[in-house]
Amino acid sequence: MIRVPAEPAGPFPDAWRYCVGTGRLDLALRRDYQDSLALLQREIGFRHIRGHGLFSEGMAVHRPYTHRGARHVHHSFTHVDQVVDGYLAAGIRPFLELGFMPHDLASGDRTVFWWRGNITPPRDTAEWTALVRATLTHLVDRYGLDEVRTWPVEVWNEPDLPDFWQDADESAYHRLYEATAHAVKDVDASLQVGGPAVSPGAGPGRLERFAEFADSRDVPVDFVSRHAYSSGPAQHVPFGVHQTLAPAGTLLDQFAEPRRTLKGTRLADLPVHITEFNSSYRPDNPVHDTAFHAAYLAPVLAAGGDLADSFSYWTFSDVFEETGVPTALFHGGFGLLTHRQVRKPTYHLYAFLARMGPDLLTRGDDHLVTRHPDGRVTVLAWTPVDPSGTTPGPDGHALRLSLPVGTGGRGEAFVRRLTVDEEHGNACTAWRRMGSPRSPRPHQLDVLHEAAEPARTHRRLPVEDGRVDLPLTLTRHEVAFVELSPVDDETPPWWDERRLLGREPG
Repeated sequence: MIRVPAEPAGPFPDAWRYCVGTGRLDLALRRDYQDSLALLQREIGFRHIRGHGLFSEGMAVHRPYTHRGARHVHHSFTHVDQVVDGYLAAGIRPFLELGFMPHDLASGDRTVFWWRGNITPPRDTAEWTALVRATLTHLVDRYGLDEVRTWPVEVWNEPDLPDFWQDADESAYHRLYEATAHAVKDVDASLQVGGPAVSPGAGPGRLERFAEFADSRDVPVDFVSRHAYSSGPAQHVPFGVHQTLAPAGTLLDQFAEPRRTLKGTRLADLPVHITEFNSSYRPDNPVHDTAFHAAYLAPVLAAGGDLADSFSYWTFSDVFEETGVPTALFHGGFGLLTHRQVRKPTYHLYAFLARMGPDLLTRGDDHLVTRHPDGRVTVLAWTPVDPSGTTPGPDGHALRLSLPVGTGGRGEAFVRRLTVDEEHGNACTAWRRMGSPRSPRPHQLDVLHEAAEPARTHRRLPVEDGRVDLPLTLTRHEVAFVELSPVDDETPPWWDERRLLGREPG
């Protein structure tokens, strides 16, 4: 029995809600993307959204032309306006990532992804900084300075990897960062710029050298960013991969790394944003679609806010095309949602967190307990998993909590429970049983949406001395949300269930 304190330990950090990832920004022009974002915001409600490709060809911002024999550059914001307008209408703000390089400004032809984001430095730094200034000036003019000041501006993506920055040239990235950061501040000194958005594979000293560079050159840095993943090398199969996973605590270690590494430097006290995190770094790993994945990440979401100011799940939707257009509804995509808004188990993990209260009562290896201002007590509980894959994980997991409910004394508590596991809230299980249809027909989609709903149960439990004894038995890979509230019974005195059919009670 775990006795949960009646007094809060403090606020429950909601760093998990600060930001979520997305595919390249021009995907936001699609209806499926927009419908998915509307659902996400209605049921979870993230504050910022970050994706690649602001300056890539799909957004068509950088538009050089020749007139009377001279080269000029026009900056077009047709798609930018549509994307940002849609975000703000959905109640979410951009977390701007400046990249990739426009082809007509690039110094080379090296690209990444199916949609060919250019990863080379600018051949003309002045033209690049003019692009940055013009974009931010336009955003300030359109949305107002007070609004844009709330949008963090990140310079590039994973420049420590040769797939994302030519030859992973560190000094070239420092030059790009310096020029870009000053260009951002030229628009307004209060705009928040940061980086270096390094990958988990960044070699030793990368963040320290970034701090030394910023200090020696007096370069603006308002926040530090990095990414976190816990998967091993890809084992390829057609249209997918499988990978080993490290324990989920590895992700928490990566969340903590910037503050640990930068201690004693000029950047030590800056906000830390984990601008991408997930188990696998691949958008075609079936683990993303499973109940295992939700149980695996539950302790990360419960504790991550102690270590970073934000940690952004990569990504909110399977409307995502880094390796090409997906070949099936369930294909191991990063998304919390499949195409056509089918909820995955990890989506429900986030939706459960969105129902938790602001006051933290206690937290453990398999549970999180919070309280709402109106007195409701909320529990998130999960079955620990075996990330090694050597076992399927325990068939069940028992947890017993003594919870403070009400203001003391006796009575009853109303208990509602939502469950996601191998059989419930798990459309992927139903999809495989129906034969893994690559393009489900409308009636099959209806079945999958139905299968994606969590199991729901309700009951009453007695309150003794202001406490409820809550026993929980979890199934394999289960994540459960439980809410308890005191019963204020207003049942009329003449109510008697035995009289439903007009019979007098015997």
